[in-house]
Amino acid sequence: MSTPPLPDAPTPEASKPAERADYPKMRGGLAARLLPQTKFGGPIPWVIAILIALVVIAAAGGLSLRNLAENARADLSGAVTVQIIEADAEQRDAKAVSAAGILADQPLVTSVRIVPEEELNALLEPWLGAAAGSDDVPVPALIDVELSRNASASEVAGLQSALDAAVAGARVDAQSDWLKPVYDALAALQYLALALITLVAFATGAAVWLAARSAFSNHSETVEVIHLLGGTDAQVTRIFQRSVVRDAAFGSIVGLIFGLAAVWLLGQQFAALDSGMVGGGGLGWTDWLIIAAIPVAGVLLALLTARVTIKVALRSML
Repeated sequence: MSTPPLPDAPTPEASKPAERADYPKMRGGLAARLLPQTKFGGPIPWVIAILIALVVIAAAGGLSLRNLAENARADLSGAVTVQIIEADAEQRDAKAVSAAGILADQPLVTSVRIVPEEELNALLEPWLGAAAGSDDVPVPALIDVELSRNASASEVAGLQSALDAAVAGARVDAQSDWLKPVYDALAALQYLALALITLVAFATGAAVWLAARSAFSNHSETVEVIHLLGGTDAQVTRIFQRSVVRDAAFGSIVGLIFGLAAVWLLGQQFAALDSGMVGGGGLGWTDWLIIAAIPVAGVLLALLTARVTIKVALRSML
């Protein structure tokens, strides 16, 4: 009986393993199932929530301080106060009337009011007590002057020169100059709020970077398997990005809720002061739009950080 013929020997080309490019491309759904997805129980969403809440509080505080400073400056920049320094009460009253007449003739002045002595005593009583209304404490006469617009330093000096020619002991003070130290303090607090927002943004990026790097290291072997099965770097990057964006969105929403609650409580406390100056620090609709954009900015920051982190990690595997 004859034996069957042997098969032909394989050629060198046929004995080579198929190249990676010859494998079919892996679908994104299969690649996503190979990588386990994290849950909300991890620490990163809550860390992001705390950071977003801090940003919301800092942003609301900075915007409120800006509104407070702008409103106070607008209210006081168009007014000056004139003091008549004279120990004799009769001469002081006469000089106040004369000064009021001179100021009323100035083209920049719209209204002039001599502050009544009773009103001055009421203002000084919390500091001087009963001595505020006695003749032993000479109180200068005050004249409130409203201007038609914001006066420059030279225009205020012109009012002072007009009074010096006829009324001795009169001094013109721009009301906005009294609050210059307050304006400087408010500006410093605004810069502090901006610095805090910047630091928290860096902290958020660092937290997302650590989380993405740790997740990639824990699943590096699975990523290699996905590559062997035909998966691409873009598919792997999208899988990690979805997980990070989901956690960042959850944390941002929670942080926004907590931040708004804290801002509301602080607003109630300041409203209880019933101060006109504090009331000028209320938030407008544009301010609320800026605050509402903070969670969106947090998610975009997390997305960008995760994308860069995963791309760098994938490049290091090659």
